[in-house]
Amino acid sequence: MKKIPIPESIRELSEIFTSNGFSLYVVGGAVRDYLLRTENNDWDFCTDALPDQVMKMFRFVVPTGINHGTVTVHFKGCEYEITTFRTEGYYSDRRHPDSVSFVTDLEEDLSRRDFTVNALAADCRNGIIIDLFNGIEDLNKGIIRAIGDPYKRFDEDALRLLRMCRFCSKLGFTADVSTYESAKSLAPTIEAVSKERIYDEISKILMSKVPSVGLEMMYSTGLLKHIIPELDRCAEIEQDKVGSDNVLKHVFNAVDAAAYYNYSLTVRWTMLLHDIGKPSCMKKIGNFTRFFGHDIKGEEIALQVMKDLKFSNAMQSDICTLIRNHMIRYKDDWTDGAVKRLVNRVGVQRMNMLYEVLWCDQIASEGKPRLEETDKLRRHVESVLDQPMTLKDLKINGEDLMNLGIPKGPELGRILNQLLEMVIDYPTLNDRETLLKQAQSLFDAK
Repeated sequence: MKKIPIPESIRELSEIFTSNGFSLYVVGGAVRDYLLRTENNDWDFCTDALPDQVMKMFRFVVPTGINHGTVTVHFKGCEYEITTFRTEGYYSDRRHPDSVSFVTDLEEDLSRRDFTVNALAADCRNGIIIDLFNGIEDLNKGIIRAIGDPYKRFDEDALRLLRMCRFCSKLGFTADVSTYESAKSLAPTIEAVSKERIYDEISKILMSKVPSVGLEMMYSTGLLKHIIPELDRCAEIEQDKVGSDNVLKHVFNAVDAAAYYNYSLTVRWTMLLHDIGKPSCMKKIGNFTRFFGHDIKGEEIALQVMKDLKFSNAMQSDICTLIRNHMIRYKDDWTDGAVKRLVNRVGVQRMNMLYEVLWCDQIASEGKPRLEETDKLRRHVESVLDQPMTLKDLKINGEDLMNLGIPKGPELGRILNQLLEMVIDYPTLNDRETLLKQAQSLFDAK
């Protein structure tokens, strides 16, 4: 008989349910991850008590999802999300049940869940694990299997298609054959899911230890074609890189490199989208394939993908900048001015992410990063950070130019930018008197 250790505070919570004639179970991920010996601080609970009955047991209860039977209980300084056993009606929108019915039987509740490994429960009184769908056997075999009829499970809620990919990626599992084949046949239904939920699931795949497991499954099931078709097309483009024979495989290897070094979600999304412009830019020159301008085209395509998936504006800006600059190759003959222009384009706050993007791309292309090259660039960047690089660093401003008689508008902006270009190359000229004279000269010569 397998058990999960139950913290004392949860035992005390359970005792209140028991004393009122009800039961309380921890369900899903907490049980699964305990058996896998992986960390999980996210505990979900279910009970045969109705929401209004739970609310009568405790002083402070928030009806966070009461239409679906969920309330949040505040107990001894902690919050516990507790859901009443339920069954669900037809999913006409392939995402949400049209109706919810509360029941008193644990098995009925567990039978509505997605995968066997997520339908494990444990009695909060003693920690005894309840496994009604052979979830432990699937855990031991490393299999993600839908509960009951997999076609029906996916047809009910299309988000489960991505959840299958995510759990395979998170746990390093494979999908049961019938579960996988049902997912393939229903891949087009993913278009019924909100873009925000799709973004969230893909982000979770990207944040797993080996994202390529879930990403490969998204591709092979056809999900990727319906979510980011431009990325799916990359599989058709041959490319000779380390461990890859096409652009999509190279992209997946780059994402895995970012995961291996535990880089941020922004960098991982950047690696997923960094070569998305290659199919549009491919040219055959003799025996060689070239992708001229794919960084610029890629930024354009990636921006549309991110808008479609409802990325934050800040994340869109970061990723577009990183994609646009991911092809830079530092050389020893770069001048201070060239380095400062790079920093201006990228932004000081993004330079570390740019180094990480360069490393991941190099690892996926060559098997290792060009650390010496990047270290030289980093040192060069650090050596010029105290030099003038932006308009705000100039010793004069727009008001000074207007005092010279230069009218506010495009001409004033043009002159300021020309002065900045001069100062970037010759920092010693960033002197108020010198700049005013040069500004007057530029205005007079227009």
